[in-house]
Formats: sequence, C-alpha cells, structure tokens
Amino acid sequence: MTDPLFTLHGDVLAAMRRGPKPFAKLAFVLSDDEEPADTALSHFQDRVLGGEPGDGLIALWHRTLTAWDLAEQADWSTAPPRTDERRTDTYTRLGFGPGLRKALDSAVPVFKEPGPTVISKEFASWYSRDVAAARSFYWNSYEALLRRKGWSDAAVSGLDEASHAVVERLSDPTRPEAYGARGLVVGYVQSGKTANFTGVTAKAIDAGYRLVIVLGGTLNLLRSQTQRRLDMELIGQENILRGADPADRDALVGIDYQEDADWPEKFVSHGGRPSALGAFDIERLTTRDDDYKSLLRGIRALEFEKQSRTEPLYAPANLHRAAARIMVVKKNKSVLDKLIADLKKIGPILSEIPALIIDDESDQASVNTTNPKKWEEGKVTRTAINGQISELLGLLPRAQYVGYTATPFANVFVDPGDGEDIFPRDFLVSLPRPTGYMGVQDFHDLDTDEGTAEETHVRGIYENTGDRLQEALDAFVLTGALKLYRADRGVAEGPFRHHTMLVHESVRMAEHTALALRISTMWHQAAYTSRQGHDRLAALFASDFHRFADAELPTPESYEELRAYVSRARQLINAGGTPVLVVNGDTERDYDQPALDFERTPHVWKILVGGTKLSRGFTVEGLTVTYYVRPIQQTDTLMQVGRWFGFRPGYRDLVRLYIGREVPVGRTRTIDLYEAFEAICRDEETFRAQLTRYATLVDGKPQVTPAQIPPLVSQHLSWIRPSARNKMFNAELVEIRSPGQWVEPTAYPVGAEELRGNVGAWGVALGALGEDISVFVTLSGNDRGGYARYPARTAVLSHAQLLEIVSRLTWGRPDLFAPHLAYLRDASDAGCATDDWAVILPQTSGPTSVSASILGSQPVSLVQRKRNARGVFNRISGVAHRQSAERIAGLRALSDDDPFATQLHRPRRGAVLLYPVIDPSVGSPEDLVNDGSVDPGKVVLAAAFIPAASATDKPVPYVRFRAVDSSRPGEATIEVR
Repeated sequence: MTDPLFTLHGDVLAAMRRGPKPFAKLAFVLSDDEEPADTALSHFQDRVLGGEPGDGLIALWHRTLTAWDLAEQADWSTAPPRTDERRTDTYTRLGFGPGLRKALDSAVPVFKEPGPTVISKEFASWYSRDVAAARSFYWNSYEALLRRKGWSDAAVSGLDEASHAVVERLSDPTRPEAYGARGLVVGYVQSGKTANFTGVTAKAIDAGYRLVIVLGGTLNLLRSQTQRRLDMELIGQENILRGADPADRDALVGIDYQEDADWPEKFVSHGGRPSALGAFDIERLTTRDDDYKSLLRGIRALEFEKQSRTEPLYAPANLHRAAARIMVVKKNKSVLDKLIADLKKIGPILSEIPALIIDDESDQASVNTTNPKKWEEGKVTRTAINGQISELLGLLPRAQYVGYTATPFANVFVDPGDGEDIFPRDFLVSLPRPTGYMGVQDFHDLDTDEGTAEETHVRGIYENTGDRLQEALDAFVLTGALKLYRADRGVAEGPFRHHTMLVHESVRMAEHTALALRISTMWHQAAYTSRQGHDRLAALFASDFHRFADAELPTPESYEELRAYVSRARQLINAGGTPVLVVNGDTERDYDQPALDFERTPHVWKILVGGTKLSRGFTVEGLTVTYYVRPIQQTDTLMQVGRWFGFRPGYRDLVRLYIGREVPVGRTRTIDLYEAFEAICRDEETFRAQLTRYATLVDGKPQVTPAQIPPLVSQHLSWIRPSARNKMFNAELVEIRSPGQWVEPTAYPVGAEELRGNVGAWGVALGALGEDISVFVTLSGNDRGGYARYPARTAVLSHAQLLEIVSRLTWGRPDLFAPHLAYLRDASDAGCATDDWAVILPQTSGPTSVSASILGSQPVSLVQRKRNARGVFNRISGVAHRQSAERIAGLRALSDDDPFATQLHRPRRGAVLLYPVIDPSVGSPEDLVNDGSVDPGKVVLAAAFIPAASATDKPVPYVRFRAVDSSRPGEATIEVR
C-alpha cells in the first residue's frame, strides 16, 4: 500500500541536502497532487499528533530533524547545535507554523547531549557536507545497517558528526602536495570506539583513500574481532565473495565465514558488486583467520591500476575508479616486517597512494618508550613497533595516522617535535559518553554525598569481610537466573546470549591456575541444588538484587519465582563440566578456546580468570559480576582493567563490582582500589572537561593546539601515575587559570612541624573569623524539595592577605598546587581577577560534633577525613557547602533564599572553604581537644578555593605552561594568553 504523504515528504527532504528550505515551495514543485500545501501540512500535523507506532513518516522526520539539530556545519543557522534555538531556525526556514512546531517538538525532542570535543590546528577545509554526500556509497550502507541494528536517530547522527570531524581534518586525498595528518580519537573504555573508526573508514574510502591499514591490537583474538566487525559492517558480502554467487555452494568453499552463524544475514549487502553499481570494490588483504602474510598472489594485490596513466593515482580521474585495499594486522614485529617489505616492492607509486592508518589501542605498543637521555647524539632510538609505524609513515607520505584509545595520556606525552613519531599534532577528538553507556558515574558518586551508585553496584572487600568470593559466585548465579527470567518476559530481542563473570587477582599465570581450581572447588561445594544453597541465594536476592532492582524491568517479588531459573542458569554456567575458563598466556593458543568465542559460540556463560591480557581491547560480552583485587599503580593500565564499563541493556541494575578496599602492597601497606578508580576517573573527567573548555575558539582561532595538551593531564592520587614513567618524558605544568573553577588541593604534609607552620600561616584568617555564625542555605541540597542549611563562621581577606597565606603553606606535593599559585600571583590583565576572598568555615552541631579553638581562635568545628595510604585526601569539601561559595564567587545567580551568601557577594570576590581536618589515624577529635583547644600539629587546615568568576563573556585562554619540544630546544617555554 502506497503512502503518498510519505513519498512526497521523502522527495522534499531529499532536495534539502544542505539544510532546511521552504517546505511548501518545494512540495508544490515536487507534488503530483493539486492539494494545496497548507492542507498537506495540516494532514502532516494530524499524522504527527496521532503518533502511530512505526509510522515511517514520523521516523523520516525524526532522522532529519535530529541530523539538523546535531550538524556542526550549518550555514543556514548561527545557533549552536543541540539547542532549542537551532530547532527554531530549522522551523523558520521550513516555514512551519506554531501548531506543527509544537507537534514535532513533542514527537522529536531536541537532542541536547554533548557532541565530540575537538582540539585542532587550523586546517584547509575540503570535506564539506556536499562533498561527503556526493560520494557516500559505503557510508550509506553502514548507516543503513546501524539503523537495522536498532541504533537511534540521535546515535547515528552523532556518529555521523564525530566521524565527519575526523575525516575533514585529514588531508584531501586529491591534494597535489603530500601531507600526512596525525590525530587521536579518545573514547571511553568499552564504549564503541570501533563504530567510530568504522564510520571514519567508510567516509575516508568514499572520499578517496585507497589503502587502509588497521592496527588491530597485539593478539590474533583482538585482530580477528576487528576484521570480522569490518567485514560484517563495512566490506560486505559482495566484496568478501569477490563476485561469486552466494547461492553457489562450491563458490563458498574457502570463504572464512561459511561456518559463521551470522553469515550472510547479518553481513551488510550492497545489493550487487559495488563496481557494477557505479562505486568501487574493496579488496581484503587479510581475513578473519589470516593476518597479513607475504602476498601469495604476488605483489599485484597491492598494485593500483590507473585509468589515466599520465596522471598520478591521487588525480580524481584515477582515484575514484580504483579499488580500495583494507587490511587488519596485529602490532607484531614479524607481521609488520612482511607488510613493509611488500610495500617497498611497489616502488614510486607509494608516494601517490592516499592511505589511512588506524591504530586501535594506540597507547599500547605503539608509543616509543625509550629514554631520550640514553639516545646517541642526534639519533632517535625507537622501540620495535614504534619504529615500524614510523617506517610505514615514511614509506607512505600521503598516509594519515589516527590513533584510538580510551587512555590517551601516553599519546599526548609523545614528543611533539619528533616529526616521524605518532604525536597527534593535527587534531584530538574526544568522543562523548554514549547514551546507554554504563561508566564511572554509575559506580562512583563523583558529585554527590549520597552514595547511591556505590550502594547499588559496588561491594567492597575489606579485611573484616573476608574475600567475598563465594558471595560473588552466588551473585553470578542469581544474575544469570534474573536474565533468563527477564528474557522470558520480552526483555531484549531474545535470550541474553552471553553471561560472564571476571575474576582478576594477579598477573601470574601460576596463580591463575590455582585460582581457577579454587573457584571450581567452591562451585561444586556451593550446593546450588540443595536447600542450603537455595536459602543462601534467597537471602542474597532479598538483601541485594530485589532491593536494587530497576522498577521498569521485570523482577520477581520472591525467590520462589526465580528458583526454576536458578537451575537453568547453573546448567548453562556448568556446561562442559566446568564453570571456569582461564584466559592468559603468551601464545595465541591460550586464547583460541571455542568456549571463549563470543561470535561463534551460541552461549558463553562462564567465569573468566585472567590478568593483563583480559584487560585491554578484548570485549568480555555479557559481563555482569567482576571480582577485582589486583593492585595497579598506573592510570592507563588501571582504566583498561575496567571491563565492567560498557553497555548493559536490560541488566544494568544487576551489575556488581566486588573490589578490594584494603589490598596489600608489600608487607606493611594497603591500597583502596575503589578509591584509586575514583581518583583516576576524576583525572579522566578533568581532562575531558579541560578539552571542552579549550575547544572554544577565541577570535576564530584555536585556544590551544594538540601540542599544548600534555599540561591538561591531572593526577588526583600521588601514587597513581597518568601513564608509565617511560611514556612521560615531556611537559611541565606551570600555571592553571581557574576563574570560577574549584581548586581543591589534597596533598598535605603529615609532619607536626609542617602542620603547625600551615596553621600559623592561616592565623590571620582564624583571627578574623566573626563571633556570629551565619546560616548558609543550599537550595538543591535536598532532592525532596527542601533546603539544606548549615552554619558557618566567616571572614573577608584581601587578595594580598590570602596570597601571603598560601605562599607560606607547605604541601605534600608542591607541584600540584604550584600551577594554581602561579595563577593567583599573576597580576596582569589576564591574571587572577579576584580582589578579596570570603573565608567560610562550616560548623556542625549535634551530639557527635566537636569544636575547639586553634591558636586562640573562636571555637571551630573539627571534621574527620581519611588519608589514602600515601597521605593524600581524595576530597575534603562538602558538596552542599560549595553552592553558597559558588554564589559568592559569582558562579551562581544571587538569591533571596540564600541571604548570607548574597550579602557576601561582591564583584571580583572569591571564596575559600576552610576545614580543620583531623586524620583518624592521628586520633579522634574528642581525644585531641584539651581545655577547649587542639594542638595545631595535629590539625590539617585544608582549603578549597574558587576564584571570582570572569566578568566577561568572551572566552579566554586558561593555561600557561612549559612544554619540552625537541624540535625547539631554544624555545622551551610556550605561553598561551
């Protein structure tokens, strides 16, 4: 049955490739019907208001409006993307009236989630939306496949924008002068970076790139996963079959997917051989099962035929008719040696080939980790893989290098002056947190004191709780049963295919074997078929999983309803006679286990025991319970271990993280792994926030270039480095400008003399504290609509007084506060715009509150904060206290409901939250107070600062730093103003 309205709207929107145009005029031209345009629009409005499920017309407008909402390049609107103003401009251009606008806004809300953040050098624009649309064969196929897989319009449009932002910063493949861009794309752990580089590859080959080399990890397991993904979603059936008839069984002999359960239904089809459809074919130089080998068919597989022999390959007449070559290779020395040797045989045409090198997990193996101090004079020494990548880039002068990683610190610390290395000198793209992604905010309460995320998903392992391994096994069985229960009630498209538990205690293979034996023994002694076992599961279900169940997902009211599913889950987990798989080792055989093949095995319901090799790149499908007690002291390594991050449709409420809170390191020291994860997640979020801040252009120019990114890397815990020492040879942070931004030092000294000196430095402030206690009000401190009130003693200090105080302070890590101190000292026009400071010392009351005088001050409330194992506090200030301080500093609007903060506000006034902190390891406040006073040598006088917010709306640069650049030895200091 035809739908004339859908057909008309499809034709009209197809004519709006560059953006919205007057709808009525185009409809009049394109319509075969004599129905007036306003009548057609009223029929359209009725369809939208009707909102029938599956209405293709509404879906068409949903895709179109979302794409226009998100478009970064929009010459038809000056409004920013993802805003109501952009949508209003769209409606105005279309000529839609108020009624239709309201109906569409209800059916297609404006997608306001943030897009990618881009730090970039200035570049020559060549990849416009018109250029992209004119050649989009493979992108269109990929986009259609994503929609069939259930991707939302916002997700597809977001991927379109993010991949476009990468491709437009590559060099024009038809450009006469050879230029090789270097870039880096930063995603989240387990967040779908492969989808982005598949989109980038599709757009790049459509635009003219004819050789794509994907460096797919260091293991065959990871390489083959990437190969299969590209074959399935981009290369497609016709290119895999190379023209063979898919119905001819003899023609399928030797095809690497003939035994694959998803072949051919889930592999993209282009509807015919692309070269016969006016596009071009893709030739695979690797397969799912075979990495790159010295070419069996001769070097011709890498040779490119020219239609016009007198012109170079990159000339449009040649380029757009040539087939593309794609290979997915391991970062392995022998494999890359074969590739380099074959490329060298091709000869001069290498300089004519527009190539794209995509480096997945680019901070692993690719970075040069040799020490510059040990290089011979004038000669760079490189590690094996780094040297081979450098050689590839040298052989292919038109090669564009794009690294992908979730842990970018090693990459941004690469020497910017090494022109043959992989530093992202041209661009850095930070991808947004995807919709539906389960990440740090789901496990750590970063911006609230409520502890909801931790209570729901995290189960700490303390010395007094025992190892909780049996409980974790029980949780694995229960969550498996709950998945089966939900599958029977229509959650997800079908049964939950995979269900896994990850146990990570050590990197030692011998310990993995022993641990697997221990888990197997515990499993068989768990008595899951007995009354004892069911009673234990019932208790855990009631106390944990029923309590924290998602109200929108089916969950049984009692364990008895779940009991039959427990039996089925136990059988699935124990299939093959063991619930445990060990995944480790130095050879590929250790990973070539059929029971671990998530692609070809119908169900993987197992407990995986392993170490580092399970911690990077490898996607553990269906991961629901994680047991993690292995100590790591390196940010990028620790983040990569976070396999519990990812997409958990239909079972995110079931995810549990059992994590060591007191993990022994050496004989006398313990570390808190959950605390460590929170700290490095703060590092990561701070890095992303800094990128977002500096991505805004100032006077049409970039505030910073990628070469100026290293100082943006922060470190919340002193004992966790952003990356390995051998990846951190450059960058020294000098200053962080922070108007309206919180600065909260946490590394304080532990010695009594240093503490007394610090308290003495604050003596002026303590003496200025008033006798009256002001009552501050936090408006959003109570989710139930009430106010959170807290009393505080206050004082006002001049900027000179505060600067004198902080200049005298002793720090546990002076380098962490030094950049902020440099900003506070800067008296230039671009410096600290703060004339004076409101000092706020929050007070507490109640039976457990302890107050004392410090150096003769008014009595002040003492607070307890626990140091980390290395003497560093994670957080000191209270979330509720910050809001009044932000109002004083001009970051929040003044309010009659918060009169004391409003009275204290002045233009160019900052705020300081001051806390007399007692470390519980020193003693309790009650024990330390003597005759109403406390020894200043027992008190950490800790402060959080918020300088006055900038009085101008014009974006200004916030950093000044020193970066080591080997190409500019005489210009070591680079200042950004």
